[in-house]
Amino acid sequence: MRQYNADNLIVHPGGASDAAVITEVTPELAGWDYLNFQVRRLPEHGSWTSATGEHELALVPLGGRIRVESDRGQWEHIGERTSVFSGLPHALYLPRRTSFNVQAETSCEYVVVWVRTDQDHEPRLVTPADVSIEIRGGDNATRQINSIIPPGFPCHRLIVVEVYTPGGNWSSYPPHKHDIHKTDSAGSVVEADLEEIYFYKLSRPEGYAFQRVYTDPESPLHRAGKPIDAVLLARENDAVLVPEGYHPVASPPGYTTYYLNALAGSAQSLANSEDPRYVWIKAGYQGHDTRVPVYEIARKG
Repeated sequence: MRQYNADNLIVHPGGASDAAVITEVTPELAGWDYLNFQVRRLPEHGSWTSATGEHELALVPLGGRIRVESDRGQWEHIGERTSVFSGLPHALYLPRRTSFNVQAETSCEYVVVWVRTDQDHEPRLVTPADVSIEIRGGDNATRQINSIIPPGFPCHRLIVVEVYTPGGNWSSYPPHKHDIHKTDSAGSVVEADLEEIYFYKLSRPEGYAFQRVYTDPESPLHRAGKPIDAVLLARENDAVLVPEGYHPVASPPGYTTYYLNALAGSAQSLANSEDPRYVWIKAGYQGHDTRVPVYEIARKG
């Protein structure tokens, strides 16, 4: 098992061999089994060709618009927002053994996340009308959750959500973890063993956020004598790795913190355990922070 610390739990942008890649996380870099992650850029009319191989894959435009042609279908006008702070997302799910070409209808940035699978599912376009929005928490732990590929989505392992935390607020709070696969007497998953990436954008370029990652005595790394207790300073386009443990986030006053979460592991589930020392806080919430949702949300129908 790897020893994790404040240096190897954060991946900064740059360093990839492909200049079109802004930030990249591989299983080898992270020391885990499933998650592959890239944030890529394309100029208007640029293109990128790839194949899923033995992986399921999701494309999520962060800003700008793309078109995808593949041997499983083609889709136009994927993405409406100019940045993550201007509206709800689109996404495209592609199954294993799919060849595809991404074409930029406008200059764009987009996430590519993929995990190995032995299952076959149908391609699926996710539009803003498909994205469920939840205002979670309360008081200065209020945040907005956009579920893009949520539990129950017709895929094998992938989960993708995005979170907005107003300035001065906390999210992923009370702290929770998902590093042991547990089921109840009926066989339902009560905690999944998941790898997770937090990919950050800030509402102003000089912004930052703090994230703590720390293990519980029952976490496998902790029991192996390699506990984690690290505080990470996350800036624009940084990716924080959560191999195990609790992982709360703090957003400094004046800055809205955005992160995209990609997860995969023992179940297509977000079942987790909260740190019992801090659960009491939820009983005292007085209401929701009115700064979320962070943009106007128009619904069809």
